[in-house]
Amino acid sequence: MTIREEDWGPLEAEHHPYGIVARRLFPQSPHDIFLAVQQPTGRRVLLLRVPASAGQTVVDQFPSLPSTRGLVIEFATAPDGSTELRVVLTVDERREVFNPLIADMAATAQAAVGPVEALTAAIERFEHWRHLLQSIRDTGLSEEARRGLFGELIVLRDHLCPVLPPQEAVSAWRGPIGTNQDFELANCAIEVKTGTGRNPRSIVIASERQLDDTGTDHLLLAHLSLDERRGGSGESLNAVVDSLRQASPSAAVRAELDDRLIRAGYLSEHRHLYDELRYTVRGTDFWHVTDDFPRITEADLRPGVGGCRYRISTVGLDQYGVSAERVARIVKGEA
Repeated sequence: MTIREEDWGPLEAEHHPYGIVARRLFPQSPHDIFLAVQQPTGRRVLLLRVPASAGQTVVDQFPSLPSTRGLVIEFATAPDGSTELRVVLTVDERREVFNPLIADMAATAQAAVGPVEALTAAIERFEHWRHLLQSIRDTGLSEEARRGLFGELIVLRDHLCPVLPPQEAVSAWRGPIGTNQDFELANCAIEVKTGTGRNPRSIVIASERQLDDTGTDHLLLAHLSLDERRGGSGESLNAVVDSLRQASPSAAVRAELDDRLIRAGYLSEHRHLYDELRYTVRGTDFWHVTDDFPRITEADLRPGVGGCRYRISTVGLDQYGVSAERVARIVKGEA
């Protein structure tokens, strides 16, 4: 789900001296979730409304709510006595973050079973975003996170965009929304790893699900070896972002790309931090994760064991190697 600037236009065009102008999201959902604009302040709001009994249960569970700069989350009582959870944009400079944040919260709440679960899930997603924004507040993404994002964007630009329709390529980039692999298509998934060593001897796998090919016809592991320098002739993170934006043929594709970038922690307020460090791709390897590929999956673990982080040696992976040409065929669904 993506919330775009134009979604606010009709709400902001209505003028009432007081109150809230709202539009329901997910019309078929049993949950009451709205985009809203407060009048007369014009503040943008995500509003979740639940019966008072369910609301009281959650209020008791969260006697104090998290907050972050420019975004307020609060409980309120509606005129009919029901409980509302409101996420309010209080500072315009946070607009960039607000749309993807509330889209994530709304989608998470909508998927919940009941009103208590919906409200709880929304608050927990806000807390997730608060931690993300806090971690990048002053220094932006860490160098490791910048490197990882650069690698994913190179795979998107150089290996998916040339062979897929633009909307399909950008929609396939799902790592920022918390999926098991960085890219997911109907018939394949791609996990991307990025490092600065020319010949990596091992690659860190972050969980038992990253190299689990359950539910997909093909699972590919990509590794990009980067040369990293301050200045020089390589590409900055900003440059690869700009190249993708410029190649996006429509506002809808650019909006979805920007949504994913923000979810990954790339904010325009930090662009000045990302110009100096330049990357040159020295080599890209793709491996087909299948059969006896060295990995740990959920099925290998005993009950109660999870969150498995491990390393795989790249020695001996040649037999699983896949050419860029075959990657293109797999991505297009031709292999």
